[in-house]
Amino acid sequence: MTFELKILGSASATPVAGRHPTAQVLTVGAASYLIDCGEGTQWQMLEHRVRPHHLRAVFISHLHGDHYFGLFGLLGTMHLQGRTQPLRIVGPPGLDEVLITQARVSNMHLAFAMEFTPVNTEAHAVVYEDDAISVASLPMRHRIPCAGYLFAEKPRRANLLKDRLPAGLRPEQLARLAQGLDLEADATQPGLRHADVAGPPPVPRRYAFFSDTLYTPALAGLIQGVDLLYHEATFLEDLRERAAQTHHSTARQAAQLALDAHAKRLLLGHFSSRYKALEPLLHEAHALFPSAELATEGLLVSL
Repeated sequence: MTFELKILGSASATPVAGRHPTAQVLTVGAASYLIDCGEGTQWQMLEHRVRPHHLRAVFISHLHGDHYFGLFGLLGTMHLQGRTQPLRIVGPPGLDEVLITQARVSNMHLAFAMEFTPVNTEAHAVVYEDDAISVASLPMRHRIPCAGYLFAEKPRRANLLKDRLPAGLRPEQLARLAQGLDLEADATQPGLRHADVAGPPPVPRRYAFFSDTLYTPALAGLIQGVDLLYHEATFLEDLRERAAQTHHSTARQAAQLALDAHAKRLLLGHFSSRYKALEPLLHEAHALFPSAELATEGLLVSL
């Protein structure tokens, strides 16, 4: 089953030609999830062929504009395109007030329901769950309440192994085995256990999204062994003081957290507009964590 992340925006608050504010889409099977929605996100969705009607939920980290100002336009587009299924929006308290006020003053009446889940940004707790994933909040340390998110795939059934299947199984028996169920003995053949004809189940995959935050070593314990970590890297290490003042992180700090968490891969993003070239941030992270990449627009990471 597909488990892939597409980067739509890599910039921080100040606009830069060729970069866009934070937005990402995680696709698990047939379902997609939008993570942050900076200004212009729907244009990036068009550019990179992301279909809004596939979105099951939107996760907003905090209420700085470069992380959610694109949400109003996206909701209007979904309405105009005929969406009717409810949309879950997960984010910090206050986002619901903003959305309600926007709808009121613009006389916006959507054809679908917005279902809002407030997030306690100081806690690590499950905030969303469906048949494909479970999502837990991660407490970030920023200038305003801010949450990261840990996306964990639900356990998948083991695949059947053709060389272990006896001949003569009927379609309905194969379907039962494929669902992870055992076959009871009948007049035509003995019983058959699913475990005897299946391989080991696939290991569930996990993705951690660290939005704007001070470097916080304690967070490594919440994501140990994560398959993919996105960590903001607004500054280089020579501006570590500036990072602390603005409640952001450096590329080296992002790499250190990935190292402490035993993450398999690291994505760097949320780059300051002062950096016209991004290679120095990547080189700084590589010194500690070689499996680091730049989360630039259009990047697709499959796990």
